[in-house]
Amino acid sequence: MRIPKTAELIARRLRTEIARGHLKEGDTLPPETTLMEEFGVSRPTLREAYRLLEAESLIQLKRGARGGAVVSVPDISVASRYVGLILQMSGTTVDEIHAARIIFEPACVRIFTERCTDDDLDELRACIEQMRDVTEKDLDSDKAPELWAELTGRFQSTITDRCGNKALSVQAGVLRDIVRTHQRHTLARGARRKGTWPAFRRNLRSYEKLVDIMATGDGTAAEEHWATHLRSIAKILFGQGAGRAPIVDLFG
Repeated sequence: MRIPKTAELIARRLRTEIARGHLKEGDTLPPETTLMEEFGVSRPTLREAYRLLEAESLIQLKRGARGGAVVSVPDISVASRYVGLILQMSGTTVDEIHAARIIFEPACVRIFTERCTDDDLDELRACIEQMRDVTEKDLDSDKAPELWAELTGRFQSTITDRCGNKALSVQAGVLRDIVRTHQRHTLARGARRKGTWPAFRRNLRSYEKLVDIMATGDGTAAEEHWATHLRSIAKILFGQGAGRAPIVDLFG
């Protein structure tokens, strides 16, 4: 059995303090001299522990008179990178990622529908209006594909982040982030080919229908609609064999 290095043990201790909420986002860790004395280690060992935590996006190292190690909270992209690496090594395809997404995300939609507020629905409607602007006004912009991907991602993350089930939300978020990377690549390469933007306008109507269903509180109907929607967009994003590409092409 491998014996952890001293720096790893210090990083584990600080990681636990962050995970338990004893150290919160924005908090500055005690001065290095204080921690060196507390842990009985040298400065190089403490800084090695810092580098481990920084690599995990749990702290940010700031320089200067008011610098130091500041606690940060990693976003979903951090988990996506680690999960993506494991999936790369197993030869996972984009089709497989999207199939898993169809399992997780509609469940989030159902739970969200059963608990959402009027403010939640208003936020989704505002996002839809921004999507409409992209399809009606910004088609000639080089930034249109990226903007579309950003807005659809925001719409979906609003639902998954507020569904009330953190485990389900994180799983859905990781899968969505991986698919979104593929979406950006796909749109950047071929968003303007004939027939693509009309397809996105149809998807926009699907978003509107989803919010209308959510407003009725029918979680089962919303879940079924979103599963159908995800299968539909797969034909646009992963057509012509693109879905069989391994995700190494996205993260490499």
